[in-house]
Amino acid sequence: MRGEPGGTWAVKAALLASAASVLLTLTIGLLGPSAVVPALTGEPWQPPYSLQATPSPHLVIGLAAAVLVLGGMGLVGGLLAIRTSPTRVAEWATGKARWVVAAGYAAATALAFVPPSGSADHLNYAAYGRMVTLGLDPYVLGAVDLPGDPVAAAVESPWREEPSVYGPVATAVQALASWIGGDSVRLTVFVLAVVNVAAFVGTGLLIDRFTRHDPVRRLRGAMLWTANPLLIYQLVAGMHVDTLAIACMVAALLARDRPGRSGVLLGLGVAVKLNAGLVALGPAWELRRRPGRLALVAGVALAVVVAGYAIVGVAAFNQVGQTSKAISHASFWKLVQGWLQSLIGTGSAYRGEIQVGAILLMVVLAWGLLRRVSRAADAPGVGAPAVDAPTVAAMLAVAYLFATPYILPWYDGLAFGVLALVVASEVEVFAALHLAILSLGYLPARVQEQPPDLAWLVSVVRQQVVPWSLLVLTAALAWWAWRAGGRVRQRPAPEAPRR
Repeated sequence: MRGEPGGTWAVKAALLASAASVLLTLTIGLLGPSAVVPALTGEPWQPPYSLQATPSPHLVIGLAAAVLVLGGMGLVGGLLAIRTSPTRVAEWATGKARWVVAAGYAAATALAFVPPSGSADHLNYAAYGRMVTLGLDPYVLGAVDLPGDPVAAAVESPWREEPSVYGPVATAVQALASWIGGDSVRLTVFVLAVVNVAAFVGTGLLIDRFTRHDPVRRLRGAMLWTANPLLIYQLVAGMHVDTLAIACMVAALLARDRPGRSGVLLGLGVAVKLNAGLVALGPAWELRRRPGRLALVAGVALAVVVAGYAIVGVAAFNQVGQTSKAISHASFWKLVQGWLQSLIGTGSAYRGEIQVGAILLMVVLAWGLLRRVSRAADAPGVGAPAVDAPTVAAMLAVAYLFATPYILPWYDGLAFGVLALVVASEVEVFAALHLAILSLGYLPARVQEQPPDLAWLVSVVRQQVVPWSLLVLTAALAWWAWRAGGRVRQRPAPEAPRR
């Protein structure tokens, strides 16, 4: 690679690191039940399949750490290489980008046939679907309320008493999987995995179709989504329901020329997971001067959401309200909570104050990011397109993910799905660093079967190193957004008035 143009070798190195990360992710699942991979009961002939190798906890956690380190290096390195040498990368990407995209599809498909890893949330999904097929309410009951049930018994602590926090569309998919899988956790999870992979690949297809006119944007879109090793680890191998919500939102943004269809897709996304509704503010902003079309999109979306929640009942909002007040251990707001308790007193968790602070921070970040991109679009000679719905949605999603007190690594997928639709900027590098740091903080996200001598991964890395790192990264993002926005503003005005 010594004689190759600068930039090309960096992209190749990033893709090699990403490929190694994905292969290790597949290896973890293929090894079978472990400290990272929950066991699945069911007939041995049923998918997903594994070698049942019973690997040691230290081995699989070490492999997962390698997945995240290599994946972070590949993601951040690839995005930086594209930004620093777009012309040289374009020559290489013209014939190679489609193969990167195809490799991402292949990896995601393969992961559907091995057990999910890195989390145990899929066991909760299976139990919630099981409750529906048994005529029970997953928004009121937890797995502990189904003693002796083979599917509910698979749910792990500390989630056995928790009702569902997911929307009616997610619950419908879980019920379908349970109806097909019956008493088999293995088969139920496989059906959920197939739906999840279909959503992930479908999102990739939409992004690729939108960007294929430009080889650099096509390669960047693949790195942000389809071949993103950290998203493959979190969303595909981890099999989180967020994938389905993101698919709906990306499809809605690309269907804006058909307001009825866009409204249906926005409503479905919100009915999978409520926080995905943030993306709907992008089309709302774009249609602010077209009240008739805005009313149509909003009305259709609202009708879909109301219909879904009318079916499942108001109990679906109970857990959502409690979750909205939570503070995750890896969030820098946990540090703020500790500071408030040490300065003022431990009699309060200060959740209300932290919620207000988080909203203010989100507004500041969103305003700074939108200020930066809008002034870049208006600057003479820049040639940037006008700020559109995907751009507004992407900046709001990034601001939300950096500011929210309750954050988990797979939540970041929402920003990446939308960022792949907009013009490249440094924002995606900040987002990639956020995902990489947060992923390391949840190594692994599973609670059970963790070696006692690795407890420092939680007490030190998750609760100390990651919150401080995210605090510094958030401050850097705010500084960059406002400094960059000010620099763009200082450029000379055009001689002729803009039309």
